[in-house]
Amino acid sequence: MSSDLTLSYSFEKLDRDLRELMTCFQEILADLGDDDLAAALPWVATAGDKEKHDEVLTTEAGLQALSLSFQLLNMVEENSAAQTRRQVEQRVGLLAEPGLWGKHLARLHEMNFSPEKIADTLPTIWVEPVLTAHPTEAKRSSVLEQHRELYLLLVKRENQMWTPTEQAFIREQIKVALERIWRTGEILLQKPDLATERRGILYYLRDMFPQVLPRLDWQLRHAWRAAGFNPALIDGPGKLPRMQFGTWVGGDRDGHGLVTAKVTEETLRELRQAALSVHGRNLQALGQRLSLSRLRQGAPPALREAIAANVEALGDLGREAIERNPEEPWRQFVNLMRAKLPGQDPCMIESLPYQYRRPDLLAADLLLLYESLCDIDAKRLADHEILPVLRAVEMFGFHLAVLDVRQNSEFHDRAVAGLLVAAGIDGADYPDWPLEKKMELLTRELQSPRPLAHGMAELNAEATNVLRAYRVLADHGEEFGYEGLGALIVSMTRSTADLLAVYLLAREVGLVRPTPEGLVCMLPVVPLFETVEDLVAAPGILDRFLAHPITKRSLPRFDGTALQQVMLGYSDSAKGAGVLSGQWSLHHAQRALTDVAHDHEVRLRFFHGRGGTISRGAGPTHRFLESLPHGSLCGAFRLTEQGETISQKYANLITATYNLELLLAGVTFTRLNHERPIQIETGLDSVVSDLAARSHEVYTELIAMPDFMTYYGQATPIDAIEQSRIGSRPSRRTGKRTLNDLRAIPFVFSWNQSRHYVPGWYGVGTALDELGRRDPETFFNLGEQVKYWGFLRYVFTNIETSLMSADADIMAAYADLVEDKTVRDRFLAIIIAEFERTRNMLERLFGGTIESRRPRLLGTLRRREKALLLLHERQIELLTRWRDLLRRDQTDDAEALLPRVLLSINALASGLRTTG
Repeated sequence: MSSDLTLSYSFEKLDRDLRELMTCFQEILADLGDDDLAAALPWVATAGDKEKHDEVLTTEAGLQALSLSFQLLNMVEENSAAQTRRQVEQRVGLLAEPGLWGKHLARLHEMNFSPEKIADTLPTIWVEPVLTAHPTEAKRSSVLEQHRELYLLLVKRENQMWTPTEQAFIREQIKVALERIWRTGEILLQKPDLATERRGILYYLRDMFPQVLPRLDWQLRHAWRAAGFNPALIDGPGKLPRMQFGTWVGGDRDGHGLVTAKVTEETLRELRQAALSVHGRNLQALGQRLSLSRLRQGAPPALREAIAANVEALGDLGREAIERNPEEPWRQFVNLMRAKLPGQDPCMIESLPYQYRRPDLLAADLLLLYESLCDIDAKRLADHEILPVLRAVEMFGFHLAVLDVRQNSEFHDRAVAGLLVAAGIDGADYPDWPLEKKMELLTRELQSPRPLAHGMAELNAEATNVLRAYRVLADHGEEFGYEGLGALIVSMTRSTADLLAVYLLAREVGLVRPTPEGLVCMLPVVPLFETVEDLVAAPGILDRFLAHPITKRSLPRFDGTALQQVMLGYSDSAKGAGVLSGQWSLHHAQRALTDVAHDHEVRLRFFHGRGGTISRGAGPTHRFLESLPHGSLCGAFRLTEQGETISQKYANLITATYNLELLLAGVTFTRLNHERPIQIETGLDSVVSDLAARSHEVYTELIAMPDFMTYYGQATPIDAIEQSRIGSRPSRRTGKRTLNDLRAIPFVFSWNQSRHYVPGWYGVGTALDELGRRDPETFFNLGEQVKYWGFLRYVFTNIETSLMSADADIMAAYADLVEDKTVRDRFLAIIIAEFERTRNMLERLFGGTIESRRPRLLGTLRRREKALLLLHERQIELLTRWRDLLRRDQTDDAEALLPRVLLSINALASGLRTTG
């Protein structure tokens, strides 16, 4: 199936399904008596008075209708993409879809990797998406649930077996779901609390991902056979990649004072309870299916002995478990396993003496059950019934997802100062100490197991906060094990002392413990390098950290080698330096950090803190993996999934399976590819470095200009976004009204809403233009290497995507909100000139117009164009009125208007498919 035919099929299906869904919406509005709004809906608007349609769509109900219409379009696009992939696989096979197992296995085979080598590598792959709760999900949880129901109905319609009567019934169900969403409304009238955010994350971890994982395993096994590889090589337990999950909800306390020790404790217990409920559900279903009778096949001796031993250990409970199914030993054993699973009583998740204390004990019983079925030649049943349950235990443990705890290095400094003062040491000014003085104190203190402060000591607020949180971790680890506890992440890591300080704080509560060899930390301490300056300093910081004795003793092992995790921040680097400089700094830092780790005989597990937009590191998964520096991926891979991208990627089973397969297959391919000698030496490092530096200069010149905050604050809806109720986390780290204090998420969100997209492209045009004028031959070579060097292709394609999403006319309309005409005209002229320059230079670099090379993206943007323009016009009008009310101190009227302003933000977020 050619790419042109695929695109044609996809667009035709998309338009057909969109018309059908919008017609259903139209009928609902008409039934509710709103004929004018029904007639004005985008994509199905009836012929009539355009002015009247536009006027209707700019009412509050019209804004709500536009927002829902865009959400329906997004849903149709998601389903269209899934169905197109199915069509392509049916006609071409598994090799057609980039990034998935079929394509990657074929590529590895072409690269002379033997099936045996690939099979040996698979169990060493460890992928861990980490779900965060950054304030970027604009839809309410109840609305998300209803969207999932509607999406399932769209998928249900794809089945060709339905009769006309059945199709009509499905259509009526779609209308019921649509009316429910319409009547529910979207706006979050109050900021969600952490318990609400936790419930949202638990849906994916407890209800979605357990369904996805068996499908993922099947995708690999099917592609393996289709590639002509021997199935026996990946047959049985322990042969497949490891997929696990992490979360920051309830653990990320960086600038978030609501994340208390109590919240962290509640989160850990809820995660444990949810994990146990997953296993309980799986065992219940397994017991129902393993109805094999001993009258048809005798139970192997090992199974009979295990049943007897468990009955004896469980007493009356054990006898009751086997009496229910006297002739079915396999079901009896599952009943005994269910009795041994803790957490069956929701009020008590602590293990009783006879219950499983650790997930590996449950896994051992599942292995015994697997082998007992193999012993009676029922391997097909063993593979299909037992392996998925065993894989769930391996992936979720008794903790569901590991909980990271993140705090800012400056906060830790103040906590250390509090400890020193409590211990009678002159250290109140510890945050201001020079680095070597800090290192001297920390190195000396970390040679001793004794804490600094006794239990009754009076501590400052920061020390109290940190130690309470760490005490929760220590207590949980002692009671339930440390498997569910993630990393102690230090945001804004600027020196090795920032990391060693965490060891000192952890020692106070027993997270750092004495051993015969010296102190050992029970949890990994992880630097987070975010700004360009910190990325430059990162190799030296890591070098000193890995050389420290306590770090050497504390590193976990992965594939037989010590493993250190390093987190990279994609948001602040781009916010402060622009997208090209930020991406190059990250790329260069990964190379240097990998070399440092190699010198210490340590592997690095990079944790990529990517956001939901290109300005914050987003981009196609398989292209992102191709862009990583050669040799930097050891097989252990973490990345964040944030805000609205979680629902976009994982809310529906088919899409979730696709996106997780992209991760698993891509990491496996990249891991093996990185074992080979580097294939391309472009000689362009210095060129890209110069481009990054020049784009950085141009970008920072803009944001450092006098009156920049005036233009930014008035030409974007940042003031309204900061009033939105889309997350419990504040928009600013400390509340200061400065650019530095503003988080990258609302910074990017506001530029997107006003269609400037400045952080995603600004500065690149000038850098390319100057290179082209100065050295045309090198510029030509750069364009040639875009085709082959994954980093260049990924970065410049993403920059082009940002540029295509920007709109000069809409920028100008928002710029009219700037009160000072001189400020407005100066900044708008500079931004528009760079916009045009960047567009021209990218077309020269890629050798063709954007329209000719990106028809799919162009079609997506044009489909939205008209309705988006109405939304922008309405938002500008609302912002003008709202700001005027605030200026005149009419706060009650401003507060009354705010929900409509926020609705315009939600609607645009739906139309642009992105927040921050």
